[in-house]
Amino acid sequence: MINREWHLLSRPVGWPKPEDFALVETEVEQPGPGQVLVRNQYLSVDPYMRGRMSDAKSYVAPFELGKAMQGGAVGEVIASNAEGFAVGDHVLHWLGWREYSLVNAPQAVKVDPELAPPSAYLGVLGMTGLTAYAGLLRTASFKEGDSVFVSGAAGAVGSQVGQIAKLKGASRVIGSAGSDEKVRLLVEEYGFDAAFNYKNGQVSKQLREAAPDGVDIYFDNVGGDHLEAAIGSLNRDGRIAVCGMISVYNNTEPAPGPRNLARLIQTRGRIEGFLVGDHYDLQPQFVQEVGPWVRSGELKYRETVVEGIENNLEAFLGVLRGDNTGKMIVKL
Repeated sequence: MINREWHLLSRPVGWPKPEDFALVETEVEQPGPGQVLVRNQYLSVDPYMRGRMSDAKSYVAPFELGKAMQGGAVGEVIASNAEGFAVGDHVLHWLGWREYSLVNAPQAVKVDPELAPPSAYLGVLGMTGLTAYAGLLRTASFKEGDSVFVSGAAGAVGSQVGQIAKLKGASRVIGSAGSDEKVRLLVEEYGFDAAFNYKNGQVSKQLREAAPDGVDIYFDNVGGDHLEAAIGSLNRDGRIAVCGMISVYNNTEPAPGPRNLARLIQTRGRIEGFLVGDHYDLQPQFVQEVGPWVRSGELKYRETVVEGIENNLEAFLGVLRGDNTGKMIVKL
């Protein structure tokens, strides 16, 4: 069998370009001892992958040039040489960006397609869902009655942050997004109390109008002017959880920091970055609490689905542009 997989040919400078990548044909290998062969059904593309295309020192190793890239994937086992895995099992693993993956059994996690669609394990019940849960409840120390501002609120993580906050008794949830259609989605479907299109005016002004009494928590997916605006509206003992800063990922020069950091002295505010990988101890609690919300429809989610391995790169670039509503998924 022939496998198609995406390779990184050169490290992008600024915005990634198609010539930095290649879709390469390889031969599918059969599983050795302790391995399973997976026909991937859904692939994940996420903003953090942009950092792995650089060779700068970071929390995760960079993609290797001339080799297949990696990312979350869900698929069906079509050959097994590993105890505990049978042909027909569905598994979650991290060897995405390809049609077939040869996975070491310890790196494969069984999922139940009867409980939720397989793609959900890449999003609402997967890494992005746990990111929202851990960042809001542990890093930002959410408590009932808090007012919460979320940037990138129509994305896979942001939309879940706002809904979890509402389900747990937030006094007010505000979101920012990049289109009027996404703003309507946040308010009408996800239950946000207010939302605004950051392209329609100064973020700090729009945030003050949406949260006249300030915010207790800011969940940051964007950075830049959103972070500065949140600091300006932060209440006493406010908390900022930094999940991502997608506005600066393609910058070729360091982005200027917020000009109002001194306000944290007045508010006794706290800024803390976090990585979901440090919080996998919350996974059982997360599934136990969020799973029923998903099944009952209390917690809603959207997916933007792009079809075909040949469009995997375009789907990733779409995430950087903000084309997606909810989780960006590639269906094979």
